[in-house]
Amino acid sequence: MNNVAFIGLGVMGFPMAGHLAKAGHNVTVYNRSSDKAKNWISEYNGRIAATPADAADGADFIMSCVGDDDDLREVTIGKDGAFSKIRKGSVFVDHTTVSTTVTKELFDTASQMEFDYIDAPISGGQAGAENGMLSIMCGGNQKAFDKAEPILEIYSKICKRIGECGAGQQTKMCNQIAIAGLVQGLSEALHFAEKAGLDGRNVVEVISQGAAGSWQMENRYETMLDNYFNHGFAVDWMRKDLQICLESSNQIGASLPVTALVNEFYKDIQKMGGGRWDTSSLIARLRNLEN
Repeated sequence: MNNVAFIGLGVMGFPMAGHLAKAGHNVTVYNRSSDKAKNWISEYNGRIAATPADAADGADFIMSCVGDDDDLREVTIGKDGAFSKIRKGSVFVDHTTVSTTVTKELFDTASQMEFDYIDAPISGGQAGAENGMLSIMCGGNQKAFDKAEPILEIYSKICKRIGECGAGQQTKMCNQIAIAGLVQGLSEALHFAEKAGLDGRNVVEVISQGAAGSWQMENRYETMLDNYFNHGFAVDWMRKDLQICLESSNQIGASLPVTALVNEFYKDIQKMGGGRWDTSSLIARLRNLEN
């Protein structure tokens, strides 16, 4: 068994760290809000660290799952950051969805300090984290990935190295780009069905069995029809991710017209007070346009 540190106990990190503890690893957790760390300890065997540096001290693997670029910098190279206590030869795995800029910055710092860094953003939502069925897309060198893979497999259904540093984050961008267009298309289809006087559930029962079927349709259509958006990935976080996609597209010369449009639609959802609604709330914007 390994000494593992987990930094960030949000809706994803909390169960992910739990899977590591249940697998028998010696887990030390850190969270900015100590109450979440205390709640984690009440459910799992492990230790609470006072700072990210304390969590990383003596760890073979250090995982992070925080909010954005600034949060990641704070827990790694900020005051009492994890990098100050990471020992040579250990592996830092970042599960946060962040820019390739901060990823490469931290990868270079890790290389200079002689430990490994893997960018490993995740997809699968809260349910995927709780059930240990996440998709993990990784960037970094092969040797580091080989060391980390047995740990990552504990809470994943697929874990794959895509390429060198930053490739994991770029793959997560592809994931978010695809989701944005799918959810908008599904929203428009369900909205059209409503306006046409059709039973949305009957419509989905039929079209989901053909080429229109998708994960989003299967898992979100009922709550979308019911105008219920209190689950899943929040609009605020999706906008953060899509902004990263758009900034990266400018850097590499990619064209993302649909992504840019849907990003603006999510901005409208935020103006409606739906920043914490889940991403399927795009249909609420269409209904709101009627008023």
